[in-house]
Amino acid sequence: MADQTKTQAAWADMVDALGQVSERFCGEEWGVSGEQDIADSHRLVLHILQSALFAHAEFDPERPVWRRIVSPTRKFTGDNADAVYFEAPVRSDLIYRVSGNLVGAVYTSFTVELGTSEGRYATGTGGVLNDDDIDVDADGNYEVFLGGEPRDRNWLDLPPDAGRITTRHYFEVPKPSAADESLHIPLAIECLSPVGPATLWNDETVAAAIGRVSNHVLGKTLQQPIPGTYPLPSWVSREPNVLPDPQPPGTMGFAAFDAYYTMGRYVLAPDEALVMTGRWPECKFGNVCLWTAAGQTYDYGNRTTSRNRANTTLEADGTFKMVIAHEDPGVYNWLDTEGRPSGSIFWRFFLPTGSVERIEPKLVKLADLQ
Repeated sequence: MADQTKTQAAWADMVDALGQVSERFCGEEWGVSGEQDIADSHRLVLHILQSALFAHAEFDPERPVWRRIVSPTRKFTGDNADAVYFEAPVRSDLIYRVSGNLVGAVYTSFTVELGTSEGRYATGTGGVLNDDDIDVDADGNYEVFLGGEPRDRNWLDLPPDAGRITTRHYFEVPKPSAADESLHIPLAIECLSPVGPATLWNDETVAAAIGRVSNHVLGKTLQQPIPGTYPLPSWVSREPNVLPDPQPPGTMGFAAFDAYYTMGRYVLAPDEALVMTGRWPECKFGNVCLWTAAGQTYDYGNRTTSRNRANTTLEADGTFKMVIAHEDPGVYNWLDTEGRPSGSIFWRFFLPTGSVERIEPKLVKLADLQ
């Protein structure tokens, strides 16, 4: 048999990695069992692979291009029905200019992801710049610079292990913005540093692209800790139908410095509902989403599986009651479980200006809802 080319060897490694992911990450080693969970975990892997092929196979920090990270048909890492995210590759020795427009987003930010070269999973957050820190003209246009000498405004440093920029564009409108095909977010990035001619595609560069695909898939699957083997953040509850006090996430990868999070898990019998009472804080953005055990949002494009302040009906005193149930109970603020007996509940509050009150869940019988 003739010697393999680098491309063939990288391809064989990728196919082997996908087989291991199916067997281990989508199996008992990662606590996956039962027909629905096995299906969900494989769907997650398909979406991660789609992301790897769409964005990371041809990432080039010398000629960066923005790629949308998640969508209604590409979901992972706890996506959001009310947000659009983009990513672009960067390198710490280069300087970049980003231009864009807010287009009515209530929150826009740029985050430096560390350890993310060659398609790898983020190891931490190196800095964040939100629209409060950006000079924006009367029409919503802005410019942001990345790397190089420090600037007083509109600038983010690129530490030595910076590999990617993540953007967040959050909208509080009745329809989930992530499912709005008419929504266009103007965004461009260009490298201002001198670079050489583009590398030709050959055995070595195609093999490297395949390697980035493998890195991306493995980084989001087998290279993650096995559930139950690591401590959860204090804002995540292990007890079902309980939500901890909302708290900032710190510098964990893919988190936002300026957010408060709280997360828990609902567990409902067919005749039960979970009523969550609370008050929206004064903040730039707030919403709640339901996720599968695989960290994918429910079908927000066709069902009401998330809510923000624009589509929440409040009580006379300004509080809300949100109801998680398997069927429409005929009350305000229903969240559809898709018939799933359990799932995750994730709340986000961005740039709160005062206290962020605890959300109080209560398990009730459907028949007792009022």
